[in-house]
Amino acid sequence: MSHCPDRRRFLRTAATLAPIACLPTMAFASVQEPRRLRFYHTHTAEKLDVVYFEDGSYLNDGLGELNYLLRDFRSGEITDIDPALFDFLHAAQQRVGSNGSFEIISGYRSPATNEMLRKRGGGVARTSLHMQGKAIDVRLTDADSKHLRQAGLDLARGGVGYYEKSNFVHLDTGRVRWW
Repeated sequence: MSHCPDRRRFLRTAATLAPIACLPTMAFASVQEPRRLRFYHTHTAEKLDVVYFEDGSYLNDGLGELNYLLRDFRSGEITDIDPALFDFLHAAQQRVGSNGSFEIISGYRSPATNEMLRKRGGGVARTSLHMQGKAIDVRLTDADSKHLRQAGLDLARGGVGYYEKSNFVHLDTGRVRWW
């Protein structure tokens, strides 16, 4: 029983030092890597490599560049795209282990463009989230669209549509659903 005081001292010391031992881990966890996205717009041939989030904040310049790139290319109309959509893309890209570019099939659509496309057929929703800047249709240059779809489903941050024949994935920040 002569070891009891030593054991108690050890446990007291360990309990005192435990929070200090966690400090480097806690400090590291609070540092966020910049969020970067790379795009190629299939209709305009524009490219963009942009950091849109850094040091815990969205970057206005980066968001502005993204808003412009994702404009309705038919009408030239620009809207504010939901930053959560960029976070969804970033998280999905990380989940599939991609370093490639997103190829944009469709970003923002004005109500007039959406209605024109809807009348042509092809499954365009009357109240599409594309008109609210909350949806994008994309594929990745270095990942299978099936894997991008699965990443979107796993993340459960909004809607996920998979268009196998056209080889693209729809992601949006609406309610969680899939098709």
